[in-house]
Amino acid sequence: MLDINWIKANPAAFDAALSERKNVPFKASELIAMDESRRSAIAAVEDAQAKRNALSKLIGQAKAQKDEAKANELMAEVASLKDAIQTGEATRKEAEDGLRNALLVIPNIPLDEVPRGADEADNKEYFGLNGSPATAARARPAKPSFSYKPKEHFETGEAMGQMDFEVAAKISGARFVVLKSHLARLERSIGQFMLDLHVDQHGYTEVQPPLLVKDDALYGTNQLPKFADDLFFTPHGESRLALIPTAEVPLTNFVRETILAEDELPLRLTALTPCFRSEAGSAGRDTRGMLRQHQFNKVEMVAITTPEASGDEHEKMLADAEDVLKQLGIHYRVMMLSTGDMGFGAQKTYDLEAWLPGQDTYREISSVSVCGDFQARRMDARVKGKDGKIRHVHTLNGSGVAVGRALIAVMENYQQEDGSIAIPDVLQPYMKGLTSIGAKS
Repeated sequence: MLDINWIKANPAAFDAALSERKNVPFKASELIAMDESRRSAIAAVEDAQAKRNALSKLIGQAKAQKDEAKANELMAEVASLKDAIQTGEATRKEAEDGLRNALLVIPNIPLDEVPRGADEADNKEYFGLNGSPATAARARPAKPSFSYKPKEHFETGEAMGQMDFEVAAKISGARFVVLKSHLARLERSIGQFMLDLHVDQHGYTEVQPPLLVKDDALYGTNQLPKFADDLFFTPHGESRLALIPTAEVPLTNFVRETILAEDELPLRLTALTPCFRSEAGSAGRDTRGMLRQHQFNKVEMVAITTPEASGDEHEKMLADAEDVLKQLGIHYRVMMLSTGDMGFGAQKTYDLEAWLPGQDTYREISSVSVCGDFQARRMDARVKGKDGKIRHVHTLNGSGVAVGRALIAVMENYQQEDGSIAIPDVLQPYMKGLTSIGAKS
């Protein structure tokens, strides 16, 4: 959530910064008008309360002087002010709720270096802080070459008899899959490998968070109110809980309503969890295979930092996600998303796109974002500096990476002409030494 005081001080900058963001519902002038109404309502209540307090003192004086007529007159005025205060409090709450609800649907302001553009066509390939394509190319695994037309993952998986969409559809409907035998183990191995890598080599703390969360948590990480249609809700007493769309939600909310000490930061958390998304806005997209599922596993990375450190933390988090693909031997590229393609809560986002030979294209496998204090304001998450000053923390999140999509990338990049799949070296210990998954006889 953005700071209304900043918007009031920088209305032109606010409108300019969000001019290329999608579906921004309010201009700065409208938000400022809401804030003025809120302040007027607060002032009216405070004035009425001050008058009531002054009259109460006068009532006491009149009673002390045994002037019952004066006391009764003053008490009548206090009674009328009580009604005015109650009405004013209702007006104040309505004005405050109106401003908060408006700010909750305003996206974050992009950083200056983010490419300006309308959609993914305006994304720019990112080669790191040194900006050298040659250096980046040497550091990344090469594209595999095939003497035959490579297959898509679902063709190989179904031919092996270890990937079943029909059974999943009978059980749960479209956009679900059943993995079996060695392919199920391979998917589990990929997730375990990623988790171990982030904990043992990248400095994250492993967490097993709840998979059901309250609305407050979803507001904190900006899934609500804007993306309610993408969530799966379940009744819970008089309220409801939601299945997590990503472990970003519980991990980031660890610091909600908290004042951290500066020496506690950075806080780096990782979790391997199922994720659940209704994919409400993706009708007709990626209907074959595992690319877009209602249920999938993902290793999530979350970092909580000071404002000064968040830029460097973003680069570290990107490198941590890249390391997964490097160790798996998957060719990829990094894209910096444009203003029109960037997520609602992000200031800047890098997408890692893995090369999928079966599709002959790159597909997103990880998204790594810095959110500044946007989520921290929604969660009231702050840090107390060594100078005693209290500020909002900065939050970051990223896929480290999506397990199902990593499985797809391994299946397509390591496929063999006979229909089997070679196992990347780093996964073989998790696969009990298997070096390949054989084709169905």
